Formats: sequence, structure tokens, C-alpha cells
Amino acid sequence: MPETSRRGLLFGTAAVSAGAFLTACTSNEPKSTGNSAAQSNQPAADDKPGKPVTIGFAGPQADHGWLNAINVNAKSRAEKYSEVTLEITEGSNDTAVQIGQVKTLINKKVDVLVILPADGKALTQVGLEAMRAGIPVINLDRIFASPQAYRCWVGGDNYGMGLNAGHYIGEQLKGKSGAKVVELAGIDSLELTKQRSQGFADALKNYSNIELVARQAADFTVESGQAKMAQLLQAQKKIDALWNHDDDQGVGALRAIQQAGRDEFVMVGGAGAKSAMDAIKADNSVLKATVLYPPTMAASAIDLARALGQSKGIGGLSELEIPTSLTLYSAVVTKDNIDQYLPTGFS
Repeated sequence: MPETSRRGLLFGTAAVSAGAFLTACTSNEPKSTGNSAAQSNQPAADDKPGKPVTIGFAGPQADHGWLNAINVNAKSRAEKYSEVTLEITEGSNDTAVQIGQVKTLINKKVDVLVILPADGKALTQVGLEAMRAGIPVINLDRIFASPQAYRCWVGGDNYGMGLNAGHYIGEQLKGKSGAKVVELAGIDSLELTKQRSQGFADALKNYSNIELVARQAADFTVESGQAKMAQLLQAQKKIDALWNHDDDQGVGALRAIQQAGRDEFVMVGGAGAKSAMDAIKADNSVLKATVLYPPTMAASAIDLARALGQSKGIGGLSELEIPTSLTLYSAVVTKDNIDQYLPTGFS
């Protein structure tokens, strides 16, 4: 999962990629609308073919469902545009290897770079190198240590994930005296885990009837989710709700729950895996919701890279340029809206 996040420009419902966001009202050419102060002569990107653009894409190894979905979203979005060529590297979690891959893309003189770094701090220098070479960089999710290393940052809202999960659980348990909640977190050493837990804790402060009675940290794997959930269940004989940070480890958590024969509580997941969404739709387990960390951000990054490569702005905004940051919203998916979000679920 991503290393860290940055709260910037909130962008509506995350499940819809940035195609609509980048589409002008009519065409690539600006349309005169009178003497409005907000009138812009800058063309906005739309779906019509424009100037050819070569986009270099470098990400980490797809060893997690979410990371694989990042690659799928980037590729499928680029294929939508006939004038876009996507130069994609073989993913690696070795920072030295990924730095070398980015340098290769710089030497190829791609028009724009999209980089999801294995380690944001470690790849900051190569991001700076690209920017100094005149190649704009879209920094995807795991943020570089310097804003000079990217033109635009696009990513999820880890704090918002916890906040929305906490508010959903709070509303489900409203009026229940002495409600007990447990948390199955991700890797504690990661900033994203700290942000998710902080958002969750801050949300629960709004509900005086709820107490967070236990917390365990897993590591985004099925095996760790099962083991840590089993420990939580053994220690807590009765709970009212569980928030699990990650749907992949949630598969293991559900196994532990089923093996223990427990069904007295509501479970909320995180990220938006298809397995979680299928369970929510089936409505035959404790899993009733998941909070999105949308991999569609990769599609949005391709849209923004294309706009940059074609020197275009964004339809629907008055500014001449694309924003410097774009934070996607962490929607709560339940049985009431599952059909809207199910196509975005990742395997």
C-alpha cells in the first residue's frame, strides 16, 4: 500500500476517474463567453485526439492487489487516447532499480513522467532531475520529500479514510450505550497507518458512547490479517464494530471471524477490493462497508499528464493550469451504493 499521503485539493467521488474532470464543455478550442473575469484563453483537455504525448510510467512491484490495480488503471486509461504512448517500466520495490528506470525514461526524453515511488524520499532526487531536464512529473500517492520534484501530486486521503470509517461506525452505533470498537491497522511504521488511525480516533471523539478498546497492527497480507484478528477476538469476548485498514488483510480477518463463530459486530474495510465489495453486496457476513483508497488515481494521473503534455488546462476550472495537488475522496461503500462502486473494485 502507499507510503504516505498529502491532504490537498479534495476531488469529489473518487471512483470516477478524472476523465469527466478533464473534459471541456465543448472541444479543445476555447469558446468565447463574453467579458467574464474568469474567461480563459487556455484550451482545456477533452477526449478528442490532440498533440502526440509520450508518458513515462514508473511504479513499484505489483505485489498487492491495490498496486496491481494502479498499473491496470494507468494502462487502460492511456489506451483510451490514440495520441498517447505509454512507456511503462517493470515495477520494482528496490529503490536503486526504480531510480535507474526513471533515469532511462528521462534519457528517452518522454514528454511527461508519472512516478509512484517505492520510497518517496529515496526517489526525490531523480524527480528533481526530471523536472530540471524540463520533463514535468506527476507524483502519484507516495510523496517526494520536496515539492520541487514534481509538477502535480495526485493521491489518496489516508486521514480521510480513518475519519470516514469512524463516522460510519459512529452512526451505526448511535444510541448504543458502552459500545466497544476494535481496530485492525496496517504496518505501524508507515506514515499512512498513523494517518488512518489518527483520523479514526478523531472521528470517534464525536461519539461519547463509543470506546476503542483494542488495536492490532497487521501488514497488509491475508496471513497477518487472520493471525491478528484471531488475537483481537480472543482478547475481546464481545465487540460492536471493527475497522480494518486494508481489504487484502481483511480476507484473513474474515476467516478468523468465521472460524471463531462471531457475528455480533459490524466490520468496515479499507481500500476497495473486489472481494470486499462482493461480500458487501452479498450481505451475508459482518462486513458491511469499505472505505475507498481509489486506484483510479492512476487513471487521473494519466489524464493530467496528457493535459500537461498538450499544454492544456482542465475543463470546469477557471485556472489556466492544472492544480499542484489533487487529493481523492475516501467514499464509504455500503450495500446502498455498492452497484455504483463495484466496477472500481480491484483483485
